[in-house]
Amino acid sequence: MQSTMVREQKSDILDESSLGGRYLSFAMCGGEFGIEILKVREIMGFMNVIPVPQTPGYIKGVINLRGKVIPVIDLRLKFGLQQADYTKETCIIVVDMKNMLTGIIVDSVSEVMAVGKEDFESMPYFGSGVDTKYFLGMAKIKDKVKILLDIDRVFDGTDIAVVEGLFKQKTSGY
Repeated sequence: MQSTMVREQKSDILDESSLGGRYLSFAMCGGEFGIEILKVREIMGFMNVIPVPQTPGYIKGVINLRGKVIPVIDLRLKFGLQQADYTKETCIIVVDMKNMLTGIIVDSVSEVMAVGKEDFESMPYFGSGVDTKYFLGMAKIKDKVKILLDIDRVFDGTDIAVVEGLFKQKTSGY
């Protein structure tokens, strides 16, 4: 019943039969996550991020990506996880988030994985105090569980307003 509740909450957005597909797998804070590959535009090693004053702490700043200034967000900090030092394995994944290019910082990138409908499972119910709106569900791949993110929902209206207000770059024409 509890997973049915989660499914019903997301039914206005997602159809579980459409969740199979290819996902970019990455590590963060000891866990494994995935983003729909169609949302990924580029993967790059960590580079110098220019801080922007008066932005939330998880917005690390901006980078110049071949003449386009794009915001960079530390996904650990957005999720309220412990900040970590950036290493040679730290990556910036450039994603198309609601028609805007945005870089997200992750610990490392693993692979592109195929997720079949049979590999997919809804997010378990963790109680009313845990918001799982950021997650499409979980994929069970090779005896591992990977949390699949809905990148468009990771950043709410406030986040989008901050980013759009600072960075008028749109992906049209990219």
